[in-house]
Amino acid sequence: MGFTHFNEQGRANMVDISEKAETTRVATAASSIEVNKETYDKITSQEIGKGDVLAVSQIAGIMAAKKTSDLIPMCHPLFIKGVNIEFNWTEKEGKYRLLIEATVKTKGSTGVEMEALTAATVCALTAYDMCKAIDKGMVIGPTYLLTKTGGKSGDFTREQGLTDWGV
Repeated sequence: MGFTHFNEQGRANMVDISEKAETTRVATAASSIEVNKETYDKITSQEIGKGDVLAVSQIAGIMAAKKTSDLIPMCHPLFIKGVNIEFNWTEKEGKYRLLIEATVKTKGSTGVEMEALTAATVCALTAYDMCKAIDKGMVIGPTYLLTKTGGKSGDFTREQGLTDWGV
């Protein structure tokens, strides 16, 4: 299958999805942000001066999912039916990583992979913004699609996740 976002002249176009069947579509994407111990301690004890990092990041991620078509030129505006963001911490060799999973759901003619990826990424960016006064050395990523269901291209499940830090 070739690239779908180019017309016969080789120029960018938004794919016509008018003939595609409406199905339930769900996508989950992951990202992460690695922080130092001081930042981890301040986030988990809610001592960051800008507020509750996880609560603000969660709201930012939900808002980002809803605004994806405003950010990514070829994304279709969607009626999103649900967004869920989950956070988990891991520690390895004195480094702390906030694992972020964003799940987006709709019923429509196109998938929500970009919405899930955008949500996860914006969560990490928001955490960085809220903590940058303490730790400018934070590292964001990797960011990737974990699962996707529904639609013509079928289902997708990534075999390897963030928890092993090997991605």
